[in-house]
Amino acid sequence: MPEGAAAEGGTIAIRRDADCWTVTLDRPEKANALSSELVEALIDALAEAEAARVAVVAFEGRGRNLSAGFDFGDLERASEGDLLLRLVRIETLLQSIARSPCLTVAFAHGRNFGAGVDLFAACRWRIAAPQATFRMPGLGFGLVLGTRRFAAIVGRDPAREVLESLATFDAERAAAVGFVRRIAAPEEWPAIVAEALAVARALPEASRAALYATLAPTTDDADMADLVRSAAAPGLKQRIAAYLAAQRAAR
Repeated sequence: MPEGAAAEGGTIAIRRDADCWTVTLDRPEKANALSSELVEALIDALAEAEAARVAVVAFEGRGRNLSAGFDFGDLERASEGDLLLRLVRIETLLQSIARSPCLTVAFAHGRNFGAGVDLFAACRWRIAAPQATFRMPGLGFGLVLGTRRFAAIVGRDPAREVLESLATFDAERAAAVGFVRRIAAPEEWPAIVAEALAVARALPEASRAALYATLAPTTDDADMADLVRSAAAPGLKQRIAAYLAAQRAAR
């Protein structure tokens, strides 16, 4: 594919520039919620970028946000086994991003929730638009996803304060606790990608990969086990449905 060309894949679009790919979550009508198809497309795109030895992979969302998180659109039809498998694949995606030899950059705008915030957290550079907000409601229905990763970034006490209250926090607070590297308007994002590319190229490819591998999380198995234990507890589907109903009633 020619340099700079964008590939349309239904759920994502990929722009392949020299040594940098931009992966756009492309379900704007669903606020880029993470359907099974979208998660698999992201896993495949990252694997393809790594095989191509790309230095930088940037993630962004088309439309009003980066991602609204887990797609609950087919909750009534899904079995608890279906839900568990989908969550395992999301954790697989998050671990792949966190362990990637590429310099991963995430750009968030709009209102971002749950697994969409976890995707943002898994990236090494996390950039938020001034009006971006974040909320991780999974513990509200008993789900443990991304908890340890979030705490590793911001610290245990700030993480507990956010997670136990299910609070929405804005870009300024996210920057204050270190969750966001920089607050920047979308028109500034291309310059940040160029900056990331310069940083990634400062080290030989093998050295950069070794650095990221050395600093990579060592809790993958524990993170997956925590997720599976929480999701496999009987009644996950009912807990999610009750949470969603409470959210609708509160509006």
